Amino acid sequence: MNTLLSTRSVAILVLAFACHTGVALQAASKNLLVVTVTKGFRHSSIPTAEAVLGSLAEHSKEFAVDYARTDEEMAEKMNPESLKRYDGVIFANTTGDLPIPNREYFMEWLQSGKAFVGMHSASDTFHGFPKFVGMIGGEFQTHGPQVEVIARVEDRHHPACQHYGEEFKVFDEIYILKNFHRDRVHGLLSQDRHPNTWAPGDYPIAWCSEYGKGRVFYTSLGHREDIWTSDHYQQHILGGIRWTLGVAEGDGKPLSNRYTVSDEERSEGYKPLFNGVNLDGWHLRRSDGPKSWSVQNGMMVNTVGKGEHGTDIVTKEKYWNFTVRFEYLIPKGSNSGFYLRGRHEIQIFDDYGKKPQTGGNGAIYSVKPVSRMASRKAGEWQEVEATMHGNRITVTLNGVKVHDKVEVNRATGSELDANVDQPGSIFVQGDHGAVALRNIRIKVLD
Repeated sequence: MNTLLSTRSVAILVLAFACHTGVALQAASKNLLVVTVTKGFRHSSIPTAEAVLGSLAEHSKEFAVDYARTDEEMAEKMNPESLKRYDGVIFANTTGDLPIPNREYFMEWLQSGKAFVGMHSASDTFHGFPKFVGMIGGEFQTHGPQVEVIARVEDRHHPACQHYGEEFKVFDEIYILKNFHRDRVHGLLSQDRHPNTWAPGDYPIAWCSEYGKGRVFYTSLGHREDIWTSDHYQQHILGGIRWTLGVAEGDGKPLSNRYTVSDEERSEGYKPLFNGVNLDGWHLRRSDGPKSWSVQNGMMVNTVGKGEHGTDIVTKEKYWNFTVRFEYLIPKGSNSGFYLRGRHEIQIFDDYGKKPQTGGNGAIYSVKPVSRMASRKAGEWQEVEATMHGNRITVTLNGVKVHDKVEVNRATGSELDANVDQPGSIFVQGDHGAVALRNIRIKVLD
């Protein structure tokens, strides 16, 4: 039986729900209270949300739902005695400081082994209540215009994500969050760039966690009615609900972002140059420069605002002959560079669709442009393999060999020093523009 609602089915259910102030609990093993009270912005999608959750409950037979739509219903159903009837709560697009009769008891109740599920503006609730913010795992800060984004799936085995591939496109109002700590939650969906500016960074969309003996699932998707009526979103939230209730298996522990090379690359002699969790092995070129580099969800990120300059970041270890592999992402109009031995720059530049130039993407800056254009669009991850042996450089960009044993007998500009006959550090330019790097690994050659 199909448990998902079509847009037409939801429209019929919304009309039916509008005629009632509550729904009796069904004969199911688990009971959930759906809270849709708002003390701030009220989403037009709330009636659709109520109808969808009611239908999912009806079809799943694993849980039943009751509703608290008003202050009076919250007082009646969320006092300490009444909460004993429920196995958890769903905050469906709630906002503001809700009139829970005893919110301290409510938090203790959740920790005792209950389920908490939050959709979209549930993170725009109880801003002045740190315990709630800590429980849900993040706090709404702002959002830009609604936009289509590519959501990256972080755990394809979790019940909330099993129906997704490695990534998927979704058009919604995408939140920018604060007070989010990735080491305290189990990531489910995220972006590695800002939804509107494309600046690289960690922008979480959905996650789960353990809260005492209880379980928490939150997704920031769900602003629009068409999201609530979509198959993928209904499977997403149903999987999250089932996990919080303990009727579906899945991990709730924080994920590790520590980077390790593949078995194949390890056998070839590669080792990580960036471990994915901190900047050990790296230092700022200028200790008094802007602290523009950070580690975010396995990425080494240089954050530079408009009109600002960051600082170059340099490896403590020096190299002579080597092959280095890495991936990078830049937003539109950005500019950076990856320096071999601290003297020879492989240019990182947004030039998709343009002709090759000495300062273009993948060029050996001021020495030679790429032999063929291989750039990907800004906002897409690009892959580089660069080999330096003696005074010659070979570079493959996105699977295309763009330099083949190009001779370099001088530094290319902005170098650490001009000692081209000596080993040198790897460094990434940070004073020009935003950039993120990941999966940086190196193999020392004879």
